[in-house]
Amino acid sequence: MGRSLAVDVTVGFSQMAVLATGGMNLAVGSIGVCSVMFAGYLMQDLGLPVPLAFLLAVMLGGLLGWLNGFTIVRSGVNAFIVTLASANLYSGAMLILTKAQPINVLPPIVSSIGSYEILGYASPALVVALVIGLALYVFYRYSVPGKETLMAGANARAASMSGIAVSRSIILAHVLSGVLAGVAGLMVVARVGAAMPAVGGEDWLLPSFLAPVLGGTALAGGFVSVVGTFLGAMLVTVIRSGLLFVNISNFWLQLFLGLFLLAAVLAQRYRGLFRMRLT
Repeated sequence: MGRSLAVDVTVGFSQMAVLATGGMNLAVGSIGVCSVMFAGYLMQDLGLPVPLAFLLAVMLGGLLGWLNGFTIVRSGVNAFIVTLASANLYSGAMLILTKAQPINVLPPIVSSIGSYEILGYASPALVVALVIGLALYVFYRYSVPGKETLMAGANARAASMSGIAVSRSIILAHVLSGVLAGVAGLMVVARVGAAMPAVGGEDWLLPSFLAPVLGGTALAGGFVSVVGTFLGAMLVTVIRSGLLFVNISNFWLQLFLGLFLLAAVLAQRYRGLFRMRLT
Protein backbone atom coordinates (compact mmCIF):
# COMPACT_ATOMS: atom_id res chain seq x y z
CA MET A 1 0.00 0.00 0.00
CA GLY A 2 2.95 2.31 0.66
CA ARG A 3 3.98 2.21 -3.00
CA SER A 4 0.47 3.09 -4.18
CA LEU A 5 0.29 5.84 -1.58
CA ALA A 6 3.56 7.32 -2.84
CA VAL A 7 2.16 7.59 -6.37
CA ASP A 8 -1.15 9.08 -5.20
CA VAL A 9 0.66 11.62 -3.02
CA THR A 10 3.04 12.70 -5.79
CA VAL A 11 0.22 12.96 -8.33
CA GLY A 12 -1.73 15.07 -5.84
CA PHE A 13 1.28 17.34 -5.34
CA SER A 14 1.57 17.67 -9.12
CA GLN A 15 -1.98 18.98 -9.40
CA MET A 16 -1.63 21.10 -6.26
CA ALA A 17 1.27 23.00 -7.83
CA VAL A 18 -1.01 24.32 -10.59
CA LEU A 19 -4.08 24.78 -8.38
CA ALA A 20 -1.96 27.23 -6.38
CA THR A 21 -2.16 29.63 -9.34
CA GLY A 22 -5.90 29.18 -9.80
CA GLY A 23 -5.37 26.97 -12.84
CA MET A 24 -5.50 23.24 -13.41
CA ASN A 25 -3.49 20.59 -15.20
CA LEU A 26 -5.51 17.96 -17.04
CA ALA A 27 -2.31 16.61 -18.60
CA VAL A 28 -0.83 15.20 -15.38
CA GLY A 29 -1.36 11.60 -16.47
CA SER A 30 -0.20 12.21 -20.04
CA ILE A 31 3.01 13.87 -18.89
CA GLY A 32 3.57 10.99 -16.48
CA VAL A 33 3.21 8.32 -19.13
CA CYS A 34 5.47 10.22 -21.55
CA SER A 35 8.16 10.28 -18.87
CA VAL A 36 7.61 6.57 -18.25
CA MET A 37 8.01 5.53 -21.87
CA PHE A 38 10.94 7.89 -22.41
CA ALA A 39 12.75 6.37 -19.44
CA GLY A 40 12.06 2.88 -20.78
CA TYR A 41 13.39 3.85 -24.21
CA LEU A 42 16.56 5.34 -22.73
CA MET A 43 17.27 2.24 -20.64
CA GLN A 44 16.28 -0.49 -23.11
CA ASP A 45 17.19 0.96 -26.50
CA LEU A 46 20.05 3.33 -25.64
CA GLY A 47 21.39 1.44 -22.66
CA LEU A 48 21.72 4.51 -20.46
CA PRO A 49 22.32 4.03 -16.72
CA VAL A 50 19.18 4.02 -14.60
CA PRO A 51 19.93 7.26 -12.69
CA LEU A 52 20.62 9.18 -15.91
CA ALA A 53 17.53 7.76 -17.63
CA PHE A 54 15.36 8.69 -14.65
CA LEU A 55 16.83 12.20 -14.53
CA LEU A 56 16.23 12.80 -18.24
CA ALA A 57 12.68 11.43 -17.94
CA VAL A 58 11.91 13.85 -15.10
CA MET A 59 13.41 16.68 -17.17
CA LEU A 60 11.09 15.71 -20.03
CA GLY A 61 8.16 16.03 -17.63
CA GLY A 62 9.35 19.50 -16.69
CA LEU A 63 9.73 20.44 -20.36
CA LEU A 64 6.19 19.31 -21.19
CA GLY A 65 4.93 21.26 -18.19
CA TRP A 66 6.85 24.30 -19.40
CA LEU A 67 5.16 24.00 -22.80
CA ASN A 68 1.78 24.05 -21.07
CA GLY A 69 2.64 27.08 -18.96
CA PHE A 70 4.23 28.96 -21.85
CA THR A 71 1.21 28.33 -24.08
CA ILE A 72 -1.20 29.50 -21.37
CA VAL A 73 0.75 32.68 -20.69
CA ARG A 74 1.41 33.60 -24.31
CA SER A 75 -2.03 32.76 -25.69
CA GLY A 76 -4.15 33.87 -22.75
CA VAL A 77 -6.27 30.75 -23.21
CA ASN A 78 -7.69 29.13 -20.09
CA ALA A 79 -5.55 26.40 -18.52
CA PHE A 80 -8.46 23.97 -18.81
CA ILE A 81 -8.46 24.18 -22.62
CA VAL A 82 -4.69 24.20 -23.03
CA THR A 83 -4.03 21.23 -20.76
CA LEU A 84 -6.99 19.29 -22.16
CA ALA A 85 -5.53 19.70 -25.63
CA SER A 86 -1.98 18.93 -24.52
CA ALA A 87 -3.13 15.83 -22.64
CA ASN A 88 -4.39 14.34 -25.89
CA LEU A 89 -1.42 15.69 -27.84
CA TYR A 90 1.18 14.20 -25.49
CA SER A 91 -0.50 10.83 -25.06
CA GLY A 92 -1.28 10.58 -28.77
CA ALA A 93 2.31 11.33 -29.76
CA MET A 94 3.57 8.80 -27.22
CA LEU A 95 1.27 6.07 -28.56
CA ILE A 96 2.35 6.77 -32.13
CA LEU A 97 6.06 6.71 -31.31
CA THR A 98 5.89 3.60 -29.12
CA LYS A 99 3.10 1.85 -31.06
CA ALA A 100 1.49 1.35 -27.64
CA GLN A 101 3.97 -1.43 -26.86
CA PRO A 102 5.27 -1.84 -23.31
CA ILE A 103 9.00 -1.82 -22.65
CA ASN A 104 9.75 -4.84 -20.50
CA VAL A 105 13.52 -5.33 -20.80
CA LEU A 106 14.72 -3.00 -18.07
CA PRO A 107 17.77 -3.33 -15.80
CA PRO A 108 17.07 -5.60 -12.79
CA ILE A 109 17.89 -2.75 -10.42
CA VAL A 110 14.68 -1.00 -11.46
CA SER A 111 12.41 -3.68 -10.03
CA SER A 112 14.81 -4.10 -7.09
CA ILE A 113 14.27 -0.47 -6.16
CA GLY A 114 10.52 -0.96 -6.38
CA SER A 115 10.48 -4.04 -4.15
CA TYR A 116 13.05 -2.81 -1.61
CA GLU A 117 11.82 -1.81 1.84
CA ILE A 118 13.67 0.52 4.17
CA LEU A 119 13.92 -1.04 7.65
CA GLY A 120 11.58 -3.72 6.36
CA TYR A 121 8.62 -1.35 6.20
CA ALA A 122 8.78 1.84 4.11
CA SER A 123 9.28 1.76 0.37
CA PRO A 124 11.84 4.15 -1.18
CA ALA A 125 9.03 5.70 -3.24
CA LEU A 126 7.14 6.70 -0.09
CA VAL A 127 10.30 8.24 1.35
CA VAL A 128 10.73 10.21 -1.88
CA ALA A 129 7.11 11.40 -1.64
CA LEU A 130 7.69 12.55 1.95
CA VAL A 131 10.84 14.42 0.95
CA ILE A 132 8.94 16.08 -1.90
CA GLY A 133 6.21 17.08 0.54
CA LEU A 134 8.74 18.63 2.91
CA ALA A 135 10.39 20.50 0.04
CA LEU A 136 7.02 21.83 -1.15
CA TYR A 137 6.10 22.93 2.37
CA VAL A 138 9.32 24.93 2.63
CA PHE A 139 8.86 26.26 -0.92
CA TYR A 140 5.37 27.66 -0.40
CA ARG A 141 5.87 28.83 3.17
CA TYR A 142 9.33 30.35 3.12
CA SER A 143 10.67 30.90 -0.41
CA VAL A 144 10.03 34.05 -2.43
CA PRO A 145 8.95 32.19 -5.63
CA GLY A 146 6.53 30.07 -3.59
CA LYS A 147 4.95 33.07 -1.89
CA GLU A 148 4.72 34.89 -5.21
CA THR A 149 2.97 31.88 -6.75
CA LEU A 150 0.33 31.93 -4.02
CA MET A 151 -0.11 35.69 -4.33
CA ALA A 152 -0.54 35.35 -8.09
CA GLY A 153 -3.17 32.68 -7.51
CA ALA A 154 -5.04 34.72 -4.91
CA ASN A 155 -5.25 37.88 -7.02
CA ALA A 156 -3.29 38.00 -10.25
CA ARG A 157 -4.02 41.67 -10.92
CA ALA A 158 -2.99 42.84 -7.47
CA ALA A 159 0.11 40.66 -7.62
CA SER A 160 1.07 42.15 -10.98
CA MET A 161 0.59 45.69 -9.65
CA SER A 162 2.86 44.76 -6.73
CA GLY A 163 5.66 43.91 -9.13
CA ILE A 164 5.23 40.13 -9.16
CA ALA A 165 5.85 38.43 -12.50
CA VAL A 166 2.57 36.51 -12.66
CA SER A 167 3.43 34.89 -15.99
CA ARG A 168 6.67 33.54 -14.57
CA SER A 169 4.83 32.12 -11.55
CA ILE A 170 2.33 30.33 -13.80
CA ILE A 171 5.08 28.81 -15.94
CA LEU A 172 7.02 27.77 -12.83
CA ALA A 173 3.91 26.07 -11.43
CA HIS A 174 3.43 24.04 -14.60
CA VAL A 175 7.11 23.08 -14.75
CA LEU A 176 6.90 21.88 -11.15
CA SER A 177 3.71 19.98 -11.95
CA GLY A 178 5.36 18.30 -14.93
CA VAL A 179 8.42 17.31 -12.91
CA LEU A 180 6.26 15.75 -10.19
CA ALA A 181 4.12 13.93 -12.77
CA GLY A 182 7.32 12.47 -14.19
CA VAL A 183 8.48 11.39 -10.74
CA ALA A 184 5.12 9.70 -10.10
CA GLY A 185 5.44 7.82 -13.38
CA LEU A 186 8.90 6.57 -12.48
CA MET A 187 7.55 5.33 -9.16
CA VAL A 188 5.17 3.13 -11.12
CA VAL A 189 8.02 1.92 -13.36
CA ALA A 190 9.98 0.85 -10.29
CA ARG A 191 6.92 -0.87 -8.83
CA VAL A 192 5.98 -2.94 -11.90
CA GLY A 193 9.47 -3.29 -13.37
CA ALA A 194 8.38 -2.17 -16.83
CA ALA A 195 7.47 0.95 -18.80
CA MET A 196 3.84 0.60 -19.81
CA PRO A 197 1.77 3.02 -21.93
CA ALA A 198 -1.25 2.40 -19.70
CA VAL A 199 0.40 4.22 -16.78
CA GLY A 200 -1.23 7.49 -15.78
CA GLY A 201 -3.65 8.85 -18.36
CA GLU A 202 -7.20 9.36 -17.16
CA ASP A 203 -6.63 7.07 -14.16
CA TRP A 204 -4.65 9.85 -12.50
CA LEU A 205 -7.05 12.68 -13.28
CA LEU A 206 -9.59 12.25 -10.48
CA PRO A 207 -7.07 11.35 -7.75
CA SER A 208 -4.88 14.30 -8.74
CA PHE A 209 -7.74 16.70 -7.95
CA LEU A 210 -9.23 14.77 -5.07
CA ALA A 211 -6.09 14.68 -2.90
CA PRO A 212 -5.45 18.45 -2.79
CA VAL A 213 -9.12 19.46 -2.71
CA LEU A 214 -9.90 17.11 0.18
CA GLY A 215 -6.81 18.49 1.89
CA GLY A 216 -8.06 22.07 1.73
CA THR A 217 -6.21 23.44 -1.30
CA ALA A 218 -8.32 26.21 -2.83
CA LEU A 219 -9.53 25.57 -6.38
CA ALA A 220 -9.58 29.32 -6.94
CA GLY A 221 -5.88 29.53 -6.11
CA GLY A 222 -3.91 31.36 -3.48
CA PHE A 223 -3.79 28.64 -0.83
CA VAL A 224 -2.34 25.14 -0.70
CA SER A 225 -2.08 22.54 2.03
CA VAL A 226 0.81 20.13 1.61
CA VAL A 227 -0.11 18.09 4.68
CA GLY A 228 -3.77 18.09 3.67
CA THR A 229 -2.87 16.87 0.18
CA PHE A 230 -0.89 14.01 1.71
CA LEU A 231 -3.86 13.04 3.89
CA GLY A 232 -6.24 13.35 0.94
CA ALA A 233 -4.04 11.04 -1.10
CA MET A 234 -3.99 8.61 1.80
CA LEU A 235 -7.80 8.53 1.73
CA VAL A 236 -7.74 7.82 -2.01
CA THR A 237 -5.31 4.95 -1.46
CA VAL A 238 -7.39 3.50 1.38
CA ILE A 239 -10.57 3.62 -0.72
CA ARG A 240 -8.84 1.91 -3.65
CA SER A 241 -7.26 -0.76 -1.45
CA GLY A 242 -10.53 -1.37 0.38
CA LEU A 243 -12.47 -1.90 -2.83
CA LEU A 244 -9.82 -4.27 -4.15
CA PHE A 245 -9.83 -6.16 -0.85
CA VAL A 246 -13.57 -6.83 -1.05
CA ASN A 247 -13.21 -7.64 -4.77
CA ILE A 248 -15.34 -4.76 -6.06
CA SER A 249 -14.94 -3.66 -9.68
CA ASN A 250 -12.67 -0.74 -10.51
CA PHE A 251 -15.68 1.01 -12.05
CA TRP A 252 -17.01 1.57 -8.54
CA LEU A 253 -13.74 3.25 -7.63
CA GLN A 254 -14.33 5.94 -10.25
CA LEU A 255 -17.86 6.41 -8.95
CA PHE A 256 -16.74 6.82 -5.34
CA LEU A 257 -13.86 9.13 -6.23
CA GLY A 258 -16.18 11.27 -8.34
CA LEU A 259 -18.68 11.54 -5.49
CA PHE A 260 -15.93 12.45 -3.03
CA LEU A 261 -14.57 15.13 -5.36
CA LEU A 262 -18.03 16.62 -5.93
CA ALA A 263 -18.72 16.67 -2.19
CA ALA A 264 -15.34 18.27 -1.47
CA VAL A 265 -15.84 20.99 -4.09
CA LEU A 266 -19.36 21.77 -2.84
CA ALA A 267 -18.16 21.86 0.76
CA GLN A 268 -15.37 24.25 -0.19
CA ARG A 269 -17.82 26.43 -2.08
CA TYR A 270 -20.37 26.66 0.71
CA ARG A 271 -17.65 27.23 3.31
CA GLY A 272 -16.47 30.21 1.27
CA LEU A 273 -20.01 31.61 1.00
CA PHE A 274 -20.52 31.17 4.73
CA ARG A 275 -17.34 33.11 5.49
CA MET A 276 -18.42 35.90 3.13
CA ARG A 277 -21.72 36.24 4.99
CA LEU A 278 -19.92 36.44 8.32
CA THR A 279 -17.77 39.28 7.07
